[in-house]
Amino acid sequence: MSAEKSFITPPFIAGLTASVLAVIKLVFGLSSGSMAVVSSALDSLGDCLVSAINFFALKKASAQPNEKFNFGYGKIEALTTLFEGFFIMGAGLLVAYGGVMKILNPEPIDFSIGAVVMVISLVMTTALVIYLRHAAAKYDSMIIYADATHYQVDLLTNAATLAALIVVHFSGLVIIDALFGIGVSAYIVSQAMPLIKESVYMLLDGSLPTEITDEIKELIAKKEPILSTHLIRTRKSGNICYFGVHLVFDPNITLAKAHECEAELEKEIKERFSQNKWIFEIHFDITDDEEIERGEI
Repeated sequence: MSAEKSFITPPFIAGLTASVLAVIKLVFGLSSGSMAVVSSALDSLGDCLVSAINFFALKKASAQPNEKFNFGYGKIEALTTLFEGFFIMGAGLLVAYGGVMKILNPEPIDFSIGAVVMVISLVMTTALVIYLRHAAAKYDSMIIYADATHYQVDLLTNAATLAALIVVHFSGLVIIDALFGIGVSAYIVSQAMPLIKESVYMLLDGSLPTEITDEIKELIAKKEPILSTHLIRTRKSGNICYFGVHLVFDPNITLAKAHECEAELEKEIKERFSQNKWIFEIHFDITDDEEIERGEI
């Protein structure tokens, strides 16, 4: 069962985990009066919101094309990833701001409460990141990959917070907690940038990776009836790869033979890159008319 069609999707699991963490942190935070833990609980509530958005986006992205959206809803993945990239970046900047404020207004830290909550968060978030990474590779989903990156950032934040608590507890230097936070914020922002870049690339119909295109060219080169190719165009929308090409055949080849060759080529591409869905736009030529097609002559 695919990630899109099953109710128990990776974003659903992520949201459920974040909800449990939010409740745990909120209970510990309110019972101890620790604002640091309460703030972490609010961060987990934000994680719930993002995972909820990803849950519905993953469902919608798999919807069938219709008269209004002829190519389907695959780009919802890119839009959602773009949102999550900016969300992660915003979280990083907030962490940096919190670090600066702690330097200006140092506050005592309750080591026992903070340590217990962070250890619980580390264990649960580590398991979640491993699961999401596996699911992202399995389904080749930008949304799940973005969610994995998001919780990986949370994992580092929790680890850094725990490390800072330990160092502060034994050294008594409260400022170390703030410095850890500022360092983590720089990492968070660096993790957000690739998500933003990749989502914008998809929204602008960027081509498929060169290594994929090169392998397809090799498959085409092995087809003897094909004399040459031109006007190769590729793009990706969600989990759907679009591949367009003009194939040049001998003028004497039958239409049936050309279609047979095309069908074999499409089958080989689908088998070689089976993790994706494919839509082909293949045109038959008897001469190389690339310059005419491009409007260069």
